[in-house]
Amino acid sequence: MNEGRFADYGRPRRVDGGLRARSTRGAIGVSWWSRRFLEVLESFALGTRLTRGRAYARAGQVVRLDVHPGRVDAVVQGSRPRPYEVRVAFPPFPADLWARIETELAAQAFFSARLLAGDLPAELEELLATVGAPLFPAAVTDLAQHCSCPDAAVPCKHLAATFYLLAEAFDADPFALLHWRGRSRPDLLARLRELRGTATGSVGESPEATDAGPSAAGASAADPAARGTADRSSGGGASLPAAGAARVLTGLPTAPLAETVDRFWLPPVPLPDRPPSLASRPDLLLRQLGAPAPAIGGPGLAERLRQAYRQLGE
Repeated sequence: MNEGRFADYGRPRRVDGGLRARSTRGAIGVSWWSRRFLEVLESFALGTRLTRGRAYARAGQVVRLDVHPGRVDAVVQGSRPRPYEVRVAFPPFPADLWARIETELAAQAFFSARLLAGDLPAELEELLATVGAPLFPAAVTDLAQHCSCPDAAVPCKHLAATFYLLAEAFDADPFALLHWRGRSRPDLLARLRELRGTATGSVGESPEATDAGPSAAGASAADPAARGTADRSSGGGASLPAAGAARVLTGLPTAPLAETVDRFWLPPVPLPDRPPSLASRPDLLLRQLGAPAPAIGGPGLAERLRQAYRQLGE
């Protein structure tokens, strides 16, 4: 009986060519989105499970990791001959919500430019929260976790190892996080280009209608065929909202500048309030990095730093 238990829960079998975490010590995660993801997980007070999982991730025990819309599949080698199957499900955003997200992103040149450049701005989390699309789980129950190992703990060390490798996958490709939430990089960027191009084309043609003069406008109003042609040329048939500065500049070409100068410095869209930051202990960084070497400041340095962090936090 004891030998069987030791075989089940002994040291993990060594893996050749496994996915090994790039970080060899301290915290895992470089970008704001991967650190935020792990910060949320660590706020769930999962204790030593994450610590054991981090050791698994650094030892290369994760054999495979695949990100799909709404789920992450992984294979993790434990102590048994057959690796364990791991799955982490997080419901993706529905199609109508993604359509709203894409419209909001395309309406602000800042987000479109950063995303098209392959970057996730930190303000993205805030924008998604305002439309009811949280980028990260708010509670551990938001994640449906499954592992084929006999450990009843959730998450087990195999799930925890998957979390850490997933964070590094987000570091390597930030769009993997959005793919997990239901939209692939090619689809998202293509939609943003489409929305931005349509909005820019409709705005760019309005000065031509102004330059045509009052007589042309009158003819368009009197002649339905001419009016239909004008609507098609100006993009009037499109149902997409004006993007970026066009929300404020709409109507300006048809009025004297002196009458509209008070609107010139208005922001293109209302600026949302920043959401409250996640509450965490002042010594969170120290707990993640571990105690410094005794040669650096003596054996009591970690405790002195911890007390200093607490005083600064107060």
